[in-house]
Amino acid sequence: MRNEQEVNRAIEQYSDTVRRLCMIHLKNHADTEDIFQTVFLKYALSSVTFENDEHEKAWLIRVTLNACKDLLKSFFHSRTVSLDEITEQPAKPSADHREVLEAVLSLPPKYRIVVYLHYYEELTVPEIGRILGKNVNTVYTLLTRSKQMLREKLKGDEYE
Repeated sequence: MRNEQEVNRAIEQYSDTVRRLCMIHLKNHADTEDIFQTVFLKYALSSVTFENDEHEKAWLIRVTLNACKDLLKSFFHSRTVSLDEITEQPAKPSADHREVLEAVLSLPPKYRIVVYLHYYEELTVPEIGRILGKNVNTVYTLLTRSKQMLREKLKGDEYE
């Protein structure tokens, strides 16, 4: 079990990453907050010793992705509609950013997550491979295919 200072430091350092991963995966604010709490509770209760900051970040990313997948597979989640979907209208980002974001969010999950980790979290392909448990060449293939899908969705090369 970790002390309060360690947990607070981790939350300060990684909260944006965990929330963004959840939003990319779940597309729902309430579920994002639930998973955020779950991830940092697991962190607080964990006795894992991290080699360095990258190892800690990779662990948090892996726990976040697993928690998101578990939620999406749950019986309850598959039979409910979020209040966000019913009542909230998203903030109005610029047309270009909105279009790119919508295109990224419309990708299948295996492509969406590698795009997020590579372009938003600025992780290298070998780091992504280690986190996702995939071969480096597989990650390169997923990135290449996702870029092609995005190019087709955005109808041009202007976003490369």
